[in-house]
Amino acid sequence: MAPAAWPTPDSGPVGPSRRAATEAEAKALASVTRVRILRLTLHRALTNRQLAEALGRNPGSVLHHVRTLVDQGFLQPLEPRRGTRGAREVPYRATGKSWLLEVPHGAPVLLETFLQELAAVPEHQVDMARLGLRLRPEEVTELRERMTALLEEFRLRQPAGQAERDGEDWSVFVAIHPDVSA
Repeated sequence: MAPAAWPTPDSGPVGPSRRAATEAEAKALASVTRVRILRLTLHRALTNRQLAEALGRNPGSVLHHVRTLVDQGFLQPLEPRRGTRGAREVPYRATGKSWLLEVPHGAPVLLETFLQELAAVPEHQVDMARLGLRLRPEEVTELRERMTALLEEFRLRQPAGQAERDGEDWSVFVAIHPDVSA
């Protein structure tokens, strides 16, 4: 899911060509489980059974989420294959579509997804920072544009549909908001 496309009050969204999510797309992305499925299938294709195991969930429940994501174009089913017991298995891969959408009211789901994923990572592998700034409106716009451009630069290093790539999987969570504690 996109980082809410860094909307600005006067100038609209900043960054890659994004559009507002339809009601059905927004509803599909309004689930922590579905966002986690997208993260799990971003760099490797996984079957429903593999997703259920990774999420610690019932395969039937996960299949409902998978079907919702497929129906909205967020997951792509790949060629079916035979599993270890000869059963037909369908691997799924994220399409990257969520990055190109603006999802109203998506922050709570993104934050909860981040917290769930972060809880599973050893503390020494997490690099976090928090910074308070006093910025003029044009500086806020500049900060949003530069952060979005940096994320987009790294996203484009692995175009959609590209085969597995060397490296480790990493996640980046970025939030920018007015400081209401001041």
